[in-house]
Amino acid sequence: MHYRVLGGTGIEVSAHCLGTMMFGAVGNPDHDECARIIHTALDQGINFVDTADMYSAGESEEIVGKALRGRRDDVVLATKVHFQMGEGPNRSGNSRRWIIKEVEESLRRLRTDWIDLYQIHRPDHTTDIEETLSTLSDLVRQGKIRAFGCSTFPAEEIVEAHHVAERRGLLRFRTEQPPYSLLARGIETSVLPVCQRLGMGVLTWSPLASGFLTGKYRKGRPIDLTTGRAALTPARFDPSLPVNATKLDIVEQLVEVADGIGCSLPELAVAFTVAHPGVTSVIVGPRTMNQLETLLKGASLTLDDATLDRIDEIVPPGTNAYQPDGAWRPPVLADTARRRRPLTNRSAA
Repeated sequence: MHYRVLGGTGIEVSAHCLGTMMFGAVGNPDHDECARIIHTALDQGINFVDTADMYSAGESEEIVGKALRGRRDDVVLATKVHFQMGEGPNRSGNSRRWIIKEVEESLRRLRTDWIDLYQIHRPDHTTDIEETLSTLSDLVRQGKIRAFGCSTFPAEEIVEAHHVAERRGLLRFRTEQPPYSLLARGIETSVLPVCQRLGMGVLTWSPLASGFLTGKYRKGRPIDLTTGRAALTPARFDPSLPVNATKLDIVEQLVEVADGIGCSLPELAVAFTVAHPGVTSVIVGPRTMNQLETLLKGASLTLDDATLDRIDEIVPPGTNAYQPDGAWRPPVLADTARRRRPLTNRSAA
């Protein structure tokens, strides 16, 4: 396993990061099996583990905490805060009030005295970014976290946060965690170049595009919309919808690429994301031991220029074949009132 420095922090992390979103009620509820998956990943050279408070309502953090007993010093541990935890107001977002409370909960669930990388899971336009950065800076000085980053922030908000940190003498985001795959290359346009310019580390999520790059979903084959992820969000997998039909068409072409170089589609997908110079580490999120072993099998795969050129022909650089599942949607796009003038003031004359 190769190791890369994380965003100028001096912390070296493996090029594969073990994602634990599928540990717990949402994915694999067997704590012992999840612990074995974590231990196997560590034994294979992965030293970077990513979780979040909201994964299975804190259960994922609890699993990770139990699994890392006796091995905590060998692991770079990352978690995230932002999404709703429990009922009632003020139990989500990026406010000082919530971050200070929730970091203590994450430390308790993870059974650790410190978090190596604490990430803001999504933007929050109800909280000034200065408020968030000042809170995170205080947590670094208190020794509760070593560094902090953001996740699924658009490029302009990353730049704004950087400028606010400079103006106010605050510590800055050291990392960004965006979606990135063969089917979703949008971050190549601005997010990755901005992170490279600012010296930020990048750990990408969903390299298998929510399962479309596993080889499980193929054109012309029936897709069971009653089980697994498809049962949770059928619209993401229904082959009758144009966006999914497009994904399936692309998958067929990518399977040909993978067959041509003697690898599986998942191996091709993960190797592609690792190859970008702006990417520090790729989050792989297995639910089972078999899935982990399949992903680790392709860790040494190197894609040559001819293969990457062929991929560029199929999915042009900087383009998305679909909007990445779970990605952040700016309020300015979601709220019609913020992009439409009053009816009486919409004409030019």
